[in-house]
Amino acid sequence: MTATATAAHAYLADSEPVFARLIDTYGPQNPFAWHDGGRTGSSRFAAMVLHIVGQRTSALAGFTLFDRIADATGGIPSAEGVLGLGADRLRGFGLPQTKTQCLLDFAHAQTTGSIDVEAMDKDDDTTVLEALTAIRGIGRWSAQAFLMRQLHRPDVLPPEDMGIRQAVAQEWRRAQPPTAGEVRSAAEAWSPYRSYASALLWRSLKPVGELSDPKARALEHLAQQTGTPEARRARRARP
Repeated sequence: MTATATAAHAYLADSEPVFARLIDTYGPQNPFAWHDGGRTGSSRFAAMVLHIVGQRTSALAGFTLFDRIADATGGIPSAEGVLGLGADRLRGFGLPQTKTQCLLDFAHAQTTGSIDVEAMDKDDDTTVLEALTAIRGIGRWSAQAFLMRQLHRPDVLPPEDMGIRQAVAQEWRRAQPPTAGEVRSAAEAWSPYRSYASALLWRSLKPVGELSDPKARALEHLAQQTGTPEARRARRARP
């Protein structure tokens, strides 16, 4: 573990018995793990494309849509490649109009320089969130996922996420999932390591030995179906 990860888990374990128990059960968790099967390479633009096509659908469906775009552009999608496909071809891949327009708007913003996701390291979390969500169709959850998975920010927790809310209800023995506001309020005590808290809460939703990340599970499914090198990547992703 990195020094930051060690400090984060120690802080959470000391401040909240639930996290101490989760760490004891599951071990330390990496909130920055990005299970894309190598699809996006080092391209943050391509990673955001995967976030967009994966909104409000299964990880497996998101991979399928992304792969169609990648095949059509001849590799890891670039902003120019997405623009070159145009709306009709994107819709033909199975993308709804809202995601099609979102992808085109995002690609246009990247090519014109009104946004540059490859150079956001210097921007604070709020600036990144505002820049991404200014593009119609990119939701706050996807922007927060980008902050966590691509920029490796340590203090991100999406209070609206149903998995987070279900985990809080489960681990704190609540009859009903808390509201997003209640999660946001409780999570103030977990700062400045809310990304690590998120990772522990998501991990708690599955038993020990079972993959918890939806993309990791989708990779495993693909591996079982195809027996390709993706199989080896999926197995290595298992905690």
